[in-house]
Amino acid sequence: MADNLALDLEELRHLEGIAKRPRTLSLLSSEIRILEKLSSDASSARAPQIPAPISTGTRVTNAPALKYATLASFSWDQDSDKVKIYVSWEGVDESKIESEFKPISFDVKFHDVQGKNYRCAIPKLNKEIVPEKCKILVKPKRVVIILIKASKGNWLDLHFKEDKVKPSLDKEKDPMAGIMGLMKNMYEEGDEEMKKTIAKAWTDARSGKTTDPLSSYR
Repeated sequence: MADNLALDLEELRHLEGIAKRPRTLSLLSSEIRILEKLSSDASSARAPQIPAPISTGTRVTNAPALKYATLASFSWDQDSDKVKIYVSWEGVDESKIESEFKPISFDVKFHDVQGKNYRCAIPKLNKEIVPEKCKILVKPKRVVIILIKASKGNWLDLHFKEDKVKPSLDKEKDPMAGIMGLMKNMYEEGDEEMKKTIAKAWTDARSGKTTDPLSSYR
């Protein structure tokens, strides 16, 4: 539009320069003034207007981190396909529940329950689950967390527990320890003949003549 106005002005001014009659000159002069005003308004409209910054005096601060109380108690049961965790609560707002399910863990946060935030989480489950199939049901008097098992079967516990195999004490015991203790008791409580027999058996065992210290006595 601005380019057209400039061309019209140029042409009108050219005509004004060659016009002779007063009426024609007056008409051309009036039209030129109108186009000059339009051209000036168009130029003002094109100029970018940068608003002046406004100081509000307000400082932007980070929102404080939410605090959560660990859920005191819950119950659970299972079948071959899923595990159900029951939380007895009334008035829980489903829109204020935040949940995260992973293959071997879950974390469920309950916001603004009677003015507090609670958390029910198990960092390492007994076995794997299918995160995308797990869900939460909110009922009038309780909340049910449903974990879908990755493989069918029975869970002995919700939490993973490492099997700590205790070393067999029998393998570490000296097989001769019991015999030596028996010989000591027999020597201390026996008569002179028994003491001589046990002493000879002990000497023979030490010298390698026999592997059974009681063979001479038997």
